[in-house]
Amino acid sequence: MSSASHAPAAFTQALPSYLDPNHLGPWGTYLQQVDRVTPYLGSLARWVDTLKRPKRSLIVDVPIHLDDGTVAHFEGYRVQHNTSRGPGKGGVRFHQDVTLSEVMALAAWMSIKNAAVNVPYGGAKGGIRVDPRQLSRGELERVTRRYTSEIGIIIGPTKDIPAPDVNTNEQVMAWMMDTYSMNEGATATGVVTGKPIDLGGSLGRRDATGRGVFTVGVEAARRIGLEVAGARVAVQGFGNVGGVAARLFAEAGARVVAVQDHGGALYREAGIDVPALQAHVAANGTVAGFPGAEPLDRDAFWDTPCDILIPAALEGQITAANAGRIQARMVIEGANGPTTPQADDILNERGVLVLPDVIANAGGVTVSYFEWVQDFSSFFWTEDEINARLVKIMKEAFAGVWQVAEEKRVTLRTATFIVACQRILRARDLRGLYP
Repeated sequence: MSSASHAPAAFTQALPSYLDPNHLGPWGTYLQQVDRVTPYLGSLARWVDTLKRPKRSLIVDVPIHLDDGTVAHFEGYRVQHNTSRGPGKGGVRFHQDVTLSEVMALAAWMSIKNAAVNVPYGGAKGGIRVDPRQLSRGELERVTRRYTSEIGIIIGPTKDIPAPDVNTNEQVMAWMMDTYSMNEGATATGVVTGKPIDLGGSLGRRDATGRGVFTVGVEAARRIGLEVAGARVAVQGFGNVGGVAARLFAEAGARVVAVQDHGGALYREAGIDVPALQAHVAANGTVAGFPGAEPLDRDAFWDTPCDILIPAALEGQITAANAGRIQARMVIEGANGPTTPQADDILNERGVLVLPDVIANAGGVTVSYFEWVQDFSSFFWTEDEINARLVKIMKEAFAGVWQVAEEKRVTLRTATFIVACQRILRARDLRGLYP
């Protein structure tokens, strides 16, 4: 009997054996999003399993000496989801709850995001399962350097370019760049982005993700007749993304009425003084205890009357359990994967416009791309030039997604996936399979 007769059943399983089908986590959310877009891919749908399988997943042990002389081991990951359109690109997060499923999903969302704004990257992501707040500065540096050495075999300026994400910053990127460079025997500034300016970082990078959130928010508000000046804004997560977006909306005349982070929540109907709150967070590490607003029960945050809600913390925050309570006209996803597919449906049915992460928070990777280009050319642009280029790319990308959403009568998330998946799979189709 020919082996070909057994082929169909044998080769249609898209779920890797190392994942638990009953507990897929964020990867399960991503797979549902791909399934929703598949009917719109036409002849490219033959390649759709490409999107359901990461190209490369590396799991590493990260041992370091702690300050007390003992040896601790941490679990590290680097996943390259797809590199059909260019080298991998995506952040590195240090968090105690990092899992392989999460890093896989984040890498996949980076593939979508990069294609949506049409920068020449594939998607990648990394992480270490560690609570950095429990480490001294020296321990944090040792964890970073050991992790970089372990994943050094698959990263590089033309292979995969890490960047900051949750609980990582310019200093962590500086350590990563130095470690990679020492192992290579030559300074390689382009191996990471989000670096300090003195090490080849780009002006405007720190504010880029929040600026992108603000830019697409203003574009969408104009299309639905929502006046930004005077609009009430609620922000979950007040770090680099949420804080910058809140500041820009406040500067545009909006009132930031509610803020929540890991430490607590605040409310002030007349509007919170955003620069003062940013100073408080810089000094205390949380919004809790800020004297310029009333404390708010953490769960009550989701009931806050507002026009614009910006989830800018972690994934899986807006669920079927709380989506029906959200009173906003528009949700702008500053975080990656903050809304579950079930919650997406509830918000859509209620007429709440959701600006998905894969377009709304793509400002960071866009300016990371600018940084990478500047590092290669050793020629640097002004901050005004960078911001102008960022806003132009974000507006054009959003306009394209909005047009697809109207033509196909789908949500903005599905429209973004249509645009991005077509670009990725066209590249895959044109390249073919080697060997």
